[in-house]
Amino acid sequence: MNSTPKQHLTILTGASRGMGLAMAQQLLQPGCTLLCISRHTQPTLTELVDTIDDATLAQWAFDLADGAAASAQLKRWLALFLGDEFASATLINNAAIVPSIAPLRDVSAAEIATVLRVGLEAPMQLTAAFLNATSHWSGARKVLNISSGNGRRAMASQASYSAAKAGMDHYSRVVAIEEAAKPNGAKICSLAPGVIDTDMQAQLRNADAKAFPDQKVFIDYKNSGQLTSPDDAAKRILTYLARADFGTNPVADVRDK
Repeated sequence: MNSTPKQHLTILTGASRGMGLAMAQQLLQPGCTLLCISRHTQPTLTELVDTIDDATLAQWAFDLADGAAASAQLKRWLALFLGDEFASATLINNAAIVPSIAPLRDVSAAEIATVLRVGLEAPMQLTAAFLNATSHWSGARKVLNISSGNGRRAMASQASYSAAKAGMDHYSRVVAIEEAAKPNGAKICSLAPGVIDTDMQAQLRNADAKAFPDQKVFIDYKNSGQLTSPDDAAKRILTYLARADFGTNPVADVRDK
């Protein structure tokens, strides 16, 4: 008697639009169990999953400014599974806030807190819940953090966003050390996805050049055709995720060979 093929579980944040939505659409394949966590659910994903055999979709509407609540629910949900039904389990921390483009002195305390909560605190909380709840699972486990070049190169008027991404890079290094010491430890990578045609890119191009000295750089990206579409960026990210050497470098760029 043939055993039932094992499912592949993926948890994805920020899946309701842009590159996150493109990743969700590409992940919905036969044998996939996909949990999307976003501020809003996405009807097109519900419609898509109905056309795919042996695919399961769950969508949770959560504001990740309250990452503690989302991570607590994730831990409870994962505890419902034995784990041996999944050949792999992956957490993709993709959600982020597009912040105001202004010097730090002009950004409100509330906005700074929200950017850091969504961009750094929630990914850490979700990662902790995921790793704890799946620690006894036998399948491959991965954490993919969607980082940014902004976290690796100082850029005026982007302090909160850049700090969140830099923090994401460094906590990934720490978790990589921790998990390497465990049997079947999870692989983790904080991955810069390249330059993508997103709402944030449009906001950077339209920023006040006096407040944002790098504005011309982003205008040139657009005018010279250097921006990757969300669909192509999602494909490149998921291809990187599938690499045999995923996690060898806990801080990487999708363009790395």
